[in-house]
Amino acid sequence: MPIRNLTGIGVSAGRAAGPVATMGARRPAPPEPTHVEDPGAERDRLVQSTGRVCAEMRRRAVAATGPAAEILEATAMIAEDPSWAAAAAELIEQERVAAPYAVWRSAEQFRAALAAAGGYFAERVRDLDDVRDRVIADLSGIAPPGLPDPGTPFVLVARDLAPADTATLPADRVLALVTEEGGPTSHTAILARALGIPAVVACPGVTAIADGTRVGVDGGTGEVVIEPEDADLFAAPRRDRPATVDYRGHLADGTAVALLANVGEPADAGRARSLGAAGVGLLRTEFLFGDRLTPPTLDEQVAAYAEVFAAFPGGRVVVRTLDAGSDKPLPYLTAGVETNPALGVRGLRAMRTDPELLDTQLSAVAEAARRSHTEVWTMAPMIATPAEAAEFVARARAHGLARVGAMVEVPSAALLADDLLAVVDFVSVGTNDLTQYTYAADRLVGALAALNDPWLPAVLRLIQMTGDAGRRLGKPVGVCGEAAADPLLALVLVGLGVTSLSATARMLPAVAAVLGSADQALCARLADIALRAGDPAAARRGVREAAAEAIEIV
Repeated sequence: MPIRNLTGIGVSAGRAAGPVATMGARRPAPPEPTHVEDPGAERDRLVQSTGRVCAEMRRRAVAATGPAAEILEATAMIAEDPSWAAAAAELIEQERVAAPYAVWRSAEQFRAALAAAGGYFAERVRDLDDVRDRVIADLSGIAPPGLPDPGTPFVLVARDLAPADTATLPADRVLALVTEEGGPTSHTAILARALGIPAVVACPGVTAIADGTRVGVDGGTGEVVIEPEDADLFAAPRRDRPATVDYRGHLADGTAVALLANVGEPADAGRARSLGAAGVGLLRTEFLFGDRLTPPTLDEQVAAYAEVFAAFPGGRVVVRTLDAGSDKPLPYLTAGVETNPALGVRGLRAMRTDPELLDTQLSAVAEAARRSHTEVWTMAPMIATPAEAAEFVARARAHGLARVGAMVEVPSAALLADDLLAVVDFVSVGTNDLTQYTYAADRLVGALAALNDPWLPAVLRLIQMTGDAGRRLGKPVGVCGEAAADPLLALVLVGLGVTSLSATARMLPAVAAVLGSADQALCARLADIALRAGDPAAARRGVREAAAEAIEIV
């Protein structure tokens, strides 16, 4: 039976067409438990092999930048963790088995523990798999797992991708990316957007497509068309859009919509500025606090924030205070093992347990702001009640910060948007967390990808409630989740009352081009279509069809 056209979740807008090249299975069969005569020599072989793999992973992490650097750094840390290698060495000694089998057995034990821990730790399972496969390949004298190379540009198809694979995708050869598993907030999705590659995840059946088959991929709608009759529909990948797009941020009728960049470290700020971003809508400050046993000093923080502010003189930079906990544990702040970390002590809740840490960060932001010519806004993550917001505003103002806001990431904040906006200067909707909390679906679990789609009706209605409150009170409402990177959804968000969008810098040209050709009336009409749709697929389809009648869309 021929394979029909497929549909997944579009996570990186744009269209492209090309021949399929399939990534090999990420989970190969385990090696045979071969007996060895000299366990000591086999242990030495294991040590040498793990050393070579660690060195290569570290080299790749150091050479990378932006989100890719962060992800490769996490994989390098897994490779350098002595625990799993020591367990493999112990198996060699006790059972006198060859190193490849010992590595597999050891990795299986650690894999199960990471998966059981959930959250951030479960996401590290893919890193461990990648390291395991590379060590076994090195021990066996075969090529390590890697991307296919058919000799021509191709559409990469995979069951799933290890973060290290995605971080090193050659954007000049990979036309589009489609995976059978994964979700909208996975590393694969985030990096595809950063690289400017159209991508679809959670697309059942895609790995059954034979290599060489020509497919068209629409990273906005999630459609994968087998042997498209009209190849011109997929002929222009989004990343080839001209770089002369107007970034000032407004609709065709002059309605202001600020277009800002999400930034995870100071180096990202310079790249965002070079790509035309007008400012930063989300500065994730976790880069300063992670991978260390003690918090950064006041001076360290001032220097880092000042570097980001300096990239946007006269522009806006929105700083999010430390969002620790859940999938971002810190040894000096967050609790140990929590039964349900995503619903535990995270974000502002964690910072309230150490008021001195919060005060130091606020002091650093304020001092860096005084040294700059940047409009600095500050907001707190995981605000659940207006009382929490009022407490944070008072603390921030005591440090001299003028513009203080809150993240809308939990349904209670959206449901009480009027009360929340009465005590803050602005809000920013974090669609990734808002979606997972609205649908009680862990965004790190691939099997729940369909419930982590920002086009879901309940999520759009909560954003509408927040936008309506912003209009009534005359206060800004932004979106800084990955939803802001979808040009089609950007039209809907503006129609729901959103006044600024912050996304991966590489996505801004596509978002700016679409917004610049639409007016407020069209955005409102598209928002109404999305709200009335029964599911994300119907919402995307209805909005795309209506938008295509009025403007050129991505």
